[in-house]
Amino acid sequence: MITKKTIADRLLAYLKHQISLTQLTDWAEQSLNDSSYEDDDSHTIRNVLAQLGLADVKSFGLEWKDCEEIMKKLGFKLEVNALEIA
Repeated sequence: MITKKTIADRLLAYLKHQISLTQLTDWAEQSLNDSSYEDDDSHTIRNVLAQLGLADVKSFGLEWKDCEEIMKKLGFKLEVNALEIA
């Protein structure tokens, strides 16, 4: 079952460079077609999956502000940390 947390985890994996944009969009498209969703009266899950599924199309894209907005819709807040490298 796809939950808001499932989507947030996958988006974070993309932002951490653990998966590619292609992997994220493929997963979103597959999930939109094949999965069941947690109860979501506002259709947030389907709308976010649809948005992520189009993120590899140049005219749609996926910018940082888009990720912030998506995470907010899912009930999360993005934070950025920087670590000095030697």
